[in-house]
Amino acid sequence: MIFDNKKIEEIKRLVLRQIEEGIIVKREENKKLVSFFINNAEDSLNSAQLLYKVSINPKLQNITGFPDLKGYLWAINASYYSMFYIVSALLASIGIKIKSEIGIHMLTFNAFVYYFYLTNKITKNYVEEFLEAMKDSGELLGKEEIYKKADEKAKELVSDLDFEMNKRKTFTYELGKEKIEIKAATSIKRANNFYREILKLIKQ
Repeated sequence: MIFDNKKIEEIKRLVLRQIEEGIIVKREENKKLVSFFINNAEDSLNSAQLLYKVSINPKLQNITGFPDLKGYLWAINASYYSMFYIVSALLASIGIKIKSEIGIHMLTFNAFVYYFYLTNKITKNYVEEFLEAMKDSGELLGKEEIYKKADEKAKELVSDLDFEMNKRKTFTYELGKEKIEIKAATSIKRANNFYREILKLIKQ
């Protein structure tokens, strides 16, 4: 998926229609789901890391009783799910719940873009981080540069989620054994970063 202005406009239309249809619902009671989704995100990320560590370590394979385990495919899937669940927690933190099992991943992605990227809530968070970093390092960046960098970081987060969603569908079937190990390591690294950054937003 190309994340450009055309795609953004399409997401706006889709989300507004889904709100009207009651597929995307905003209620105070949905905030109770935040902990549930955070726990699922943590479990998914831990599962991804464990699978990867056992897959690259023959000693751990023997200790666990799974010689020659190659869990890279499921490490990629679990990495993606940690991102999916932490975004679900973020949406729940403002009372948003997706009431559909069909297309839940794309619905969640669109809601994430609509409620957090388009409202500059992600950008604001990164503006503050960059300002703090500038203060600590003593660099004299102008405000335009800070805002530009913040916006780039926000776009990067949205793109990471989209990329992992698509990787889950394609890399699962198309990668050879050598490439899938590298992709699993990349997925875990990206999911770790994404989890930490989105958790900061939830805790604000």
